Amino acid sequence: MTTIAFDLDGTLIDSVPHIHHAVATALTELGLPAITVAETPGFVGRGLPILCEQVLAHVGGAPTLQDQLYARTMVHYVETPSDPSQIYPGVLAALDMLKRAGHRLTLCTNKPYAAAETALRDTRLGEWFDVVLGGDSLPTRKPAPEMLFAALDGADPARALYIGDSETDCETAQAAGVRFLLFTEGYRKSPPEALPHVARFSNWSELPAIVAGLA
Repeated sequence: MTTIAFDLDGTLIDSVPHIHHAVATALTELGLPAITVAETPGFVGRGLPILCEQVLAHVGGAPTLQDQLYARTMVHYVETPSDPSQIYPGVLAALDMLKRAGHRLTLCTNKPYAAAETALRDTRLGEWFDVVLGGDSLPTRKPAPEMLFAALDGADPARALYIGDSETDCETAQAAGVRFLLFTEGYRKSPPEALPHVARFSNWSELPAIVAGLA
């Protein structure tokens, strides 16, 4: 059995439309210009506090509004249902095959825990994961390794796997000494070759065979 930790946004689900709605609505409520859907992926990956900080700088908002933007975004983040169609094609079949093969699946995301729980509930992805860590579950968040260690829940990092889509995920895996698998269709900003990984895939149907080879 291998413990396999997963990122959420940009890895299991294309959450940009949901994130954009929450942030853009909060910006409008504060009387600030909204960001576009196309701009949103550039702010995703380091957690909601940093997203709010970067968005405010982008739209010319005062830094003193960060706490208000965070609070308002969280309301829309949690209360707006996630669309099950945002799950990337093949994810459910891949998770089912991995679970049937005896692997333990956990989640390690910088998405705030309440928002992650809502997304997992609405998409019905939650049933696959034994452990769920959100960006506010610990004092630190990715790329610090503590979240990933907690998501491994006692498993040997050298024998575990972490699956993500971004520079942040890659840095987290490196910091924790965990083998990194790169999903190439997410929110990565750099070429795949720039992110150290033991394997990469663009279609979720490829993953079970990759894991079998590594395990």
